[in-house]
Amino acid sequence: MGQNASGPVRPFAMDAAGIASGQAFLTSELEKRDMMVRTPLTSFTYNRDLPIRVGGGWAEFASAMQVGYGITGGSGDGIMTAASANGIPMIQADFSKGLFKTHMIAAGTRVQWIDMQRGNMTGRNLDSLLRDGLRMTYDKHMDENAYVGFAAYGTTGLLNNPDALVTDAAATGSSSGTTFKSKTPDQILQDVNDAILTAWEQAEWDLDAVPNHILMPYEQYNYLATTRVSELAEKTILTFLLENNVAKQNGSDLFIGATAWCKGAAADGSDDRMVVYCNKERYIAMDELVPLTRAMTSPNTQYFCYDTAYAGNVSEVEVFYDQTIVYVDGI
Repeated sequence: MGQNASGPVRPFAMDAAGIASGQAFLTSELEKRDMMVRTPLTSFTYNRDLPIRVGGGWAEFASAMQVGYGITGGSGDGIMTAASANGIPMIQADFSKGLFKTHMIAAGTRVQWIDMQRGNMTGRNLDSLLRDGLRMTYDKHMDENAYVGFAAYGTTGLLNNPDALVTDAAATGSSSGTTFKSKTPDQILQDVNDAILTAWEQAEWDLDAVPNHILMPYEQYNYLATTRVSELAEKTILTFLLENNVAKQNGSDLFIGATAWCKGAAADGSDDRMVVYCNKERYIAMDELVPLTRAMTSPNTQYFCYDTAYAGNVSEVEVFYDQTIVYVDGI
């Protein structure tokens, strides 16, 4: 800091002398305003990995009807007949209804009256910023609801369904390792194909039920997406998997993606989990019975503000065919 005849040069202060000198005008006019409001860094992918069905109102449960068929003697030689037969077997139907929990959510925003008036001067809308924060909170809630559910509410998600089959990745890598990084591309493809075939076999080889969606942690996904099949090849392991998996060979367009929820998703919390399933509304879904809705706004004279309440109603993850989901731990 420089010196002058009367002493050291001091920073400008907002006192009477500074204001009278005109420096207050210069200080406010010479600053560069950055108009971007930087929101928190986050991500959510639930609407990519699950069919989201909208509508239904404020229901307490979501239900789904299922039917099983049977016939006396079975469907083989049990339905063979002849001209002299005095009766034929009759189809029987066993109907059942599955119930899935729903839960209501509610949150609010509060904007001071003075801040609203100041916003008219600055051009910033505080109410809009708070709505963005509320929407982010809602999306993060939906993300957790979709992938793991809420233990306090007794619900599970896509990655921890208790009825899904849990398997371990084959120990065929270097030093009998099970992780993708310890395996060759062919061995990784074998892990993927084994999981697809296991789920498909459990669905009695129904061509509509061929698994079409695979999720894994970002670490494994990025390894597959950036590592070449060999030093001489141009294709990455991910491209190799997408082109040669057994689902593709049977008419299913396989998607392989990443989500942070797969990290440490195994039951003991120590292993990473890959999930293979059929991402179709017939097999799995989540209901947004009432999307996040602005319910009411009222002035609050006690706190000199406007309060706004938002509410919604959503279901837990509805798994209609649990046999079409396979978990692979230790990747």
